[in-house]
Amino acid sequence: MKMIVAILKDEDRENVSLALIKSDFRVTRIASTGGFLRRGSTTLMIGVADEKLQEAVQIIRDNCTPSTENGVKSATLFVINISHFEQI
Repeated sequence: MKMIVAILKDEDRENVSLALIKSDFRVTRIASTGGFLRRGSTTLMIGVADEKLQEAVQIIRDNCTPSTENGVKSATLFVINISHFEQI
């Protein structure tokens, strides 16, 4: 299992979240700020099975607005190995 931590521009949060949910991924959204000029951003946490990782990353890629500003990325993704998962 993997955990994707995706940091997106605020303008992309709805499109990305809805696309992931439509594809049966579970998404937790956290409002965050950071980066150059403290622009608004959203952090998504998405738990995925190993075999679904590339599908989730592609959904994020397909639903982010391409950046027109030099040096500003559309999204930053961290993929973390999860050794244990439990719902209580």
